[in-house]
Amino acid sequence: MNSLIPIALAATLFPGLLAAQTQHFDNSTVEEFDLSRYLGKWYEIARFDHSFERGMQNVTAEYSLRDDGKVSVFNSGWKGEKFKLAEGKAKYPDPKNDPGHLRVSFFLFFYSDYNVMLLDNDYSVALVGSRSPNYLWILSRTPVVEQEVLDVLLEEAQNRGYDVSKLIWVDQSKNK
Repeated sequence: MNSLIPIALAATLFPGLLAAQTQHFDNSTVEEFDLSRYLGKWYEIARFDHSFERGMQNVTAEYSLRDDGKVSVFNSGWKGEKFKLAEGKAKYPDPKNDPGHLRVSFFLFFYSDYNVMLLDNDYSVALVGSRSPNYLWILSRTPVVEQEVLDVLLEEAQNRGYDVSKLIWVDQSKNK
């Protein structure tokens, strides 16, 4: 009984402490992933806010295989009336044991996790996260996604511990 007193005291003084310790976050990747089928153009349907895409609309990502086995990444979109393009690269560190995990870099040798967490059978929609619960994207091969498909993606993200109320819905009107 005495051992419960410090825990109860800590929970009273620091209410977020226990919640933070028990909060569920799952960024695990898909079990099967065919990089060649993932290549091509994707439309950003929704994302969490972050500085490198802040204020951008009509955002797309295009992936293509390079001669060195890495993947070229071209992210583009509009910020107001100005077109923005970011060129990067991705590597596929462990296709056998971690098939949906890539590492993406837009600056020198600094790489970030790119976790394909959900992917439909025909590679038409994807839910992508990172190591942190602060990054989340919904991607599609088309600029518009049916609501019932979005509902499945949102439920999956929420079940994984993401706060889907923080999603920014990307205007794709220039891409329709």
